Amino acid sequence: MAKRRPPQRTPAPGAAKAGGQGELRIIGGDWRSRKLRFPDAGGVRPSPARTRETLFNWLNFHLAGSDCLDLFAGSGALGLEALSRGAAKATLVDHTPPLATALRDNLRLLKSENGEVVCQDVEGYLRSPNRPPFDIIFMDPPFRQGWLARLLPLIAGGPWVKPGSWVYVEHESELTGLSVPEGWQLHRQKTAGQVTYNLYRVAPEADQD
Repeated sequence: MAKRRPPQRTPAPGAAKAGGQGELRIIGGDWRSRKLRFPDAGGVRPSPARTRETLFNWLNFHLAGSDCLDLFAGSGALGLEALSRGAAKATLVDHTPPLATALRDNLRLLKSENGEVVCQDVEGYLRSPNRPPFDIIFMDPPFRQGWLARLLPLIAGGPWVKPGSWVYVEHESELTGLSVPEGWQLHRQKTAGQVTYNLYRVAPEADQD
């Protein structure tokens, strides 16, 4: 998952540009320290390494064998990191053709058959459910465009999550009082500069009675 940062924001660490290209470094797991390229398309920035390290520490005991969804995948920073750390499958959704092509190329470079790339807008994807629910969803939408208010009800109202699923959400830190679906429990939250990141758990059935 990757940031489409507002123009005034400082580029995130680890997103150095060279010749219209960005660079992503996997920070843990089987592909630790592997560097991957992605095109400079739509202002994409990978989630910073420190943020990813915190997130995957939170998810440490839940990744192995999991089925993950990376919405607004961009560089693939979150979906590829999950695969590196033991996820069984990751579906990466991004509407930008050059980014989707780079994601497929990087999966081939990593010799991974466990990643699926979907070149489609996220809202359209969530309105066309055609598969079982995911164990973990990563969502890092462009900031200040109202995506969360539109997409969180679609995720909760469709077959995208199940009791016990985890949903990771990043948003601008000035956004307060984020409304999440009933039954989603805030597990961890942290703010770093202009970004707040949250990990929710969909309550197990016993907790929803």
